[in-house]
Amino acid sequence: MPAHRIAVVAFDQISPFHLSVPCLVFGDFSPEEGAYDLQVCAAEPGPLRTTAGFGITVDCGLEVLESADTVIVPSWRDTLERPSQALLDALVAAHRRGARLVGLCLGAYVLAEAGLLDGRRATTHWAWVDDFNQRYPAVKVDADVLYLDDGNLLTSAGTAAGLDCCLHLLRQHWGAEVANRVARRLVVAPHRQGGQAQFIEQPVAASARDDRLAGLLDWVRGNLHQAHDLDGLASKALMSRRTFTRHFRQLTGTTVGNWLLAERLALSQRLLETTLQSVVAIAEQAGFGSVVSLRQHFTKAFGVSPSAYRQTFQGMNATGCRP
Repeated sequence: MPAHRIAVVAFDQISPFHLSVPCLVFGDFSPEEGAYDLQVCAAEPGPLRTTAGFGITVDCGLEVLESADTVIVPSWRDTLERPSQALLDALVAAHRRGARLVGLCLGAYVLAEAGLLDGRRATTHWAWVDDFNQRYPAVKVDADVLYLDDGNLLTSAGTAAGLDCCLHLLRQHWGAEVANRVARRLVVAPHRQGGQAQFIEQPVAASARDDRLAGLLDWVRGNLHQAHDLDGLASKALMSRRTFTRHFRQLTGTTVGNWLLAERLALSQRLLETTLQSVVAIAEQAGFGSVVSLRQHFTKAFGVSPSAYRQTFQGMNATGCRP
């Protein structure tokens, strides 16, 4: 099966970290030899300088976008600077051809400037959300997520959220187990819950209670088959319901109910991909209580039933990465 072709757009004054994110996820740590054909391409001629003060040499240009399956724009150097028309035209052409386009962090500005996000849902770094809203009112901005998948257009929040977005793509291609393995090698969380709110400066400093709460969440992850509710967890954390709710949202960026559901769905994915357990057993182990509940939540979250999901990844194990 041919390798999935990924083009990463580099430009003058690019952040080395932003450029490295897709290269690490899809290049160095490819789950199988030849799974990805990743090429960095220059959006402009000449040696490119980085924000860290060193230069990089890129051997190919925007022509790479003509055959890429996925095109990644890893941020942008200046939100006030319009990208070159050549880059915008190449992105539009790739999109029309059916390529998947990804704007990491301020890379969302580039996709929006190309008109590709009009009428679509997108996100970007929380510090630039207000500016982005004013500049591109036709885009439906969600500032509360780490990344947003709107079909063939993906955008991520700031900086490290690019890792979350790329791991999401890897998970779609190869499944949760492979994405988790790559995340472990990168020493990052395979799937962070919550959204950008947890990274905006908070007036309350971290405390021993937060450490105790983090330990409790690890315990819950290992005991998802049990019933958990807000009052019970608050009691285990030795906090009042109100205090627990506040600290939980500060730590995770979401509610107890949403966090539990996301953890149970993630466990269900892993079990469907890596075991031969029945859907009934998986529903029980993940804490859904019934097959009906698992099917309802799973289908709503992923657009397919648990059984169809398992068949898809069994097929991938036999034939390789999805195009």
